[in-house]
Amino acid sequence: MDSETAVEDQHKFTSDDYAAEAMASDMDLWVMFDGRNTPHSELQPWLEAHRPSVLLRDGDPDKGLEPIGWIAVSGSKTGDLLSDKSVDVVGLQESWERLQQAGVPVTFSAVKRLALDHECLCGKWLLHLDSGFKELLRDLKVFGSKAERKRSSDNVVGQSSKKAKTESDTVMLGHTTDRSSIDNGSELVFERDVKSEEDETREQVESVAAERACQDTLHEASPFSAVCTVCLGIMQQFCEASFIEELGNKVKKSGFEFGSVVVSVSFPAQLAVREHAACLILEEACRAEDPHSWKSDLVSLKEAYKWVVYEGLSECLGVPVEGKSPFEVNVNFTHEETKEECHFLASLFPGCFKPAKNKQSLFTRMAVSKALARIGEDQFRSNSSCPPKPMSMPCRAQKISCSHGPIYVAGRYNKFSRSLPQTPWIIDGERRMDSSVEELISEPLMQGFAAEGFNFSSSGREDVDVRTLGQGRPFAVELLNPRRTATGSEMVHKLQLQINGASNKIGVRDLQVVTRDSLLFMKQGEEEKTKLYSALVWSERELQLKDVELLNSTKELQLDQKTPLRVLHRRPLAVRPRVVHTIHADLVDAHQLRLQLRTQAGTYIKEFVHGDFGRTQPNLGSLLNTCADILELDVESVDVNWPPPVNDTPATEANPQQNCLDEGV
Repeated sequence: MDSETAVEDQHKFTSDDYAAEAMASDMDLWVMFDGRNTPHSELQPWLEAHRPSVLLRDGDPDKGLEPIGWIAVSGSKTGDLLSDKSVDVVGLQESWERLQQAGVPVTFSAVKRLALDHECLCGKWLLHLDSGFKELLRDLKVFGSKAERKRSSDNVVGQSSKKAKTESDTVMLGHTTDRSSIDNGSELVFERDVKSEEDETREQVESVAAERACQDTLHEASPFSAVCTVCLGIMQQFCEASFIEELGNKVKKSGFEFGSVVVSVSFPAQLAVREHAACLILEEACRAEDPHSWKSDLVSLKEAYKWVVYEGLSECLGVPVEGKSPFEVNVNFTHEETKEECHFLASLFPGCFKPAKNKQSLFTRMAVSKALARIGEDQFRSNSSCPPKPMSMPCRAQKISCSHGPIYVAGRYNKFSRSLPQTPWIIDGERRMDSSVEELISEPLMQGFAAEGFNFSSSGREDVDVRTLGQGRPFAVELLNPRRTATGSEMVHKLQLQINGASNKIGVRDLQVVTRDSLLFMKQGEEEKTKLYSALVWSERELQLKDVELLNSTKELQLDQKTPLRVLHRRPLAVRPRVVHTIHADLVDAHQLRLQLRTQAGTYIKEFVHGDFGRTQPNLGSLLNTCADILELDVESVDVNWPPPVNDTPATEANPQQNCLDEGV
C-alpha cells in the first residue's frame, strides 16, 4: 500500500485530529521505557504489553486502565520491529536519552533525525516528551512517503537514510485513542496539508538547520557511543544530574534527620579487574612516549565518582557531603554479566579468598584488590582480557540505603524494687519477670530517637533482690540507627521525665548524650573504683559488743574469692583477690547486724557474708566464729565520676527506704 492509498483509506483522521488528541491535556500520564535503569532486552515484552489496542487515551474503568499518553512510530509492512536486525532500537533509545540529557529543545525535526539515523521509521518506540513539545504537534506533517524520505536523504543524511525501508513506513505521534481503526499493526498516517512551494522550501531549510544543531549537540554532550569498558557506565550514567536528584530524593524520603552526609559507594568487585587492565594499557602508552612519565598514583574510579557526585548531592540535600559523618548513604552497584571476570584470581591466589562470616561471596572488592596487587603483568594478560571486553549493558544501582551511626545516651539509675532484674530474666526459654531496668530505661529512649534497636550497659550490676540507692549506678544506652537525631538538652530532659513517670520501680538522673569514647570511663570504674554497700546480716549465735568492735577495727581486709556457685554457669572458674577497705557495724538485735561495707569494685558481698561453702576466705562467719547469712543488700554508692551531673530533677525526692516495693529477699 503506498502513502496516497493510506491517506485515502484513513481520510477521516487528519493530522489535526491526532494533534488535538495529543494536546488534549497536559495532565495525561505518560508511559515510559527507561533504558537507563531497565535492560534493553526487556523492550520487546514491554512493547507487546503497551500496544495501542491496550492503552486508551480516556482509559477503560471496566478493565482498570488509566488514561495514558504516549508517542509511537508505526507502519504497515514492518512485522516485528525487533526481528529486523537493521533496526537499531538500542541505539535509538540511547540517542534519545542523550538528547534529553543535552538540554536542547526537542523538535519534530530532531525526532525525525533520530528515526532516520537508526533506520527506525517503522514499528513502535516510546518517547517521554515534556508538555512544551506537544505544542509543536500543531506543525506536524507527514514523513514516511517516498518523496518525503527522498528529500530528507538528499538534504540531511546523505546515503545513510537510503538504507531505510521505503514502503509505506509512517510515523504517528500522539495518544492512544478509542478508535476502531487503530489497532496493533495498523497503518497510521497524518494527512499532509497543502502548502505553497515557498513554504516548503523555508520549512526544509529550517529542518536541516535544526537537525544539524541537534546532531552537534548530541556529539558534544556524550562522546561515548557505548558502555565504557572500564567503569561499565557508572561514570557515564550515574553522574548525571537526574540520578543525583533521584538519589537526593530517596535520602530525603528516608526519614532520617542529618546535618551532614558521607557517601559510601560499593562497586562490583570485577570492576577492579577492568580498572587494573586499563592502568596497564595506560602505563604502556605513557612509557612508549616517555619512559619516565608514568606515575602509578592514579585516582581510583571510586574516588573519581565521589568527586563528581559530592557537589551535586550536597546542593540537592542542602548539607555538606564530608569524609566523615554519622549519617551514611550507601549506593551499591552491580553488574551480573561480568561477575565471573575476577574468578580466575581465586585459582592463582587462593589465600586472598578465604571465607568470612556474613559474606555472601568470596569475591569481595578487598580480596580482589589483594590478589591484583600480587599478580604480574604477563600473568594478568594471559588470564584476563586486556583491554576489557566491551559490554552492551551498564551497571545498575542495585540498592540505595541510608543509615545513621549510633547515639549514646548516659545517666545514672536507681532501682527501688527487690523483684526487678537489671536485664530481662529468661531461664530455659521462659521469662521470669515482667520487666527489667534495661527495658524500662531503653525502650522510651529508643522510641524518642526513632531507633531500630539498643544495647544497654552499666558500671557493674546488682542482683534482682538488691536495690541501688544514693546517686545511682552509671549506665549507657547505645541507640542503633536512629532516625531522630536532635540531641538538645530539652528533648533529653523530657525523656528523663517520661522514664521516671512511667514506673516507680526505677528512676534516672543526669540523662545526657555522650560520645562513644567517654564510655571508657564507665568501664574503668567497673573494676577500678570502690563501692559502698549497706547489708542487714543474721548471725546464728548471739552477737556481743566486742564483735561490733572487731568489725569496726577491720581495715583493708584481703579476700580470696572463688567464682561463686550461683554465677559459675556464666563466668569462668577463678580465684579473684578482692579488698574490703572498711566495715562499719551496728547491732540491730542479738542476732542481726547492719553493716556498711566499702569494697573494691567486683567484690561479691553476699559470698563475703555467708562464705559460699568456704569458697570466699576469710568471710564474716569466719571472722565472728558464727554461721552468718545476708537478709538485705543495697548499693549505696558507685564511686565513678561519670557521667557529669546535670542540673535537673533528681530521680526521686522520696525516702529511698519508702520506695522499696518488696522488702523480701
